[in-house]
Amino acid sequence: MPVEMDPEVAAALAPIAEAAAAQTPPPAGDWKTRRAVVDELIGAATAGWVPPADVTVTEHAATAEDGTRIGMRLYRRDGDQPGSLAVYVHGGGMFLCSIDTHDPVCRDYTHLSGVPLLSVDFRFAPEHPYPTSVEDVYAALRWTADHAAELGVDPARLAIMGDSAGGGMAAAVALMARDRGGPALASQILVYPMLDDRTTTPDPEIEPFAMWSTDDNITGWGCLLGDTAGGPDVPTYAAPARERELDGLPPAFIDVGQLDIFRDEDVDYAARLQRAGVAVELQLHPGVPHAFEVFAPDAAVSRRAMAARVRALRSV
Repeated sequence: MPVEMDPEVAAALAPIAEAAAAQTPPPAGDWKTRRAVVDELIGAATAGWVPPADVTVTEHAATAEDGTRIGMRLYRRDGDQPGSLAVYVHGGGMFLCSIDTHDPVCRDYTHLSGVPLLSVDFRFAPEHPYPTSVEDVYAALRWTADHAAELGVDPARLAIMGDSAGGGMAAAVALMARDRGGPALASQILVYPMLDDRTTTPDPEIEPFAMWSTDDNITGWGCLLGDTAGGPDVPTYAAPARERELDGLPPAFIDVGQLDIFRDEDVDYAARLQRAGVAVELQLHPGVPHAFEVFAPDAAVSRRAMAARVRALRSV
């Protein structure tokens, strides 16, 4: 029996689906058209959003390996000094979105959890192919650990968090921190992470509902890796699903929708982490596609998903 989309999410997505049906989708590899369309979609989805009044934002910068200054935004709920902090990596398939498109979600996570977030304005593909983006995020993590005292942060209570491609980069940074001897991470919070460049075959059960299609996925990995995407020599810091040794990683929280093309790679990564002795919480949300809570924030499944992520943040 085919899986049906959650009715509340389906109703919220109906106008987007209707508009998409009237247009010819861009071919795989056309990142410029996708960039314009997605920025417009996210802008429309957050148009009525009201920023929480109790979150203060300050600007900071880290220095990347090549000397580039990497912008960062620190979100802190007024009056809170919990000692923990999550470095946040925004999604966008390696080539979309920005620190600005994800400003609302960072403010909301901070408001709801009380845990400060440090959002990273990393450079992305295709203008900056692998390994620039993930190295930028790792530089931000190192900066956070180096400045923990002045930030009021316990260096033993740092987390890495990200959504979609940012979730994949968060998983990669957890691998980098393990392999390079730090900074230590207390948790990795991976929201429908993009982990595997080999996800290139459409699933007929998922594709009709996909908010991130197989062609989108092929485009994103192509932007990051060029002609090497899908080949035998892709580094694990680019595609963490390729990593064979998962022991020694921090506890993981992973969530994904049942109608998300990342479902199988995320569930498999969670199972392999568990077999490696890593504590894992996996949330599989029924009947929802990629980024469901962005476009249907008031749906019951979206509220449940946000509550679980906030709980994961608080646990740090």
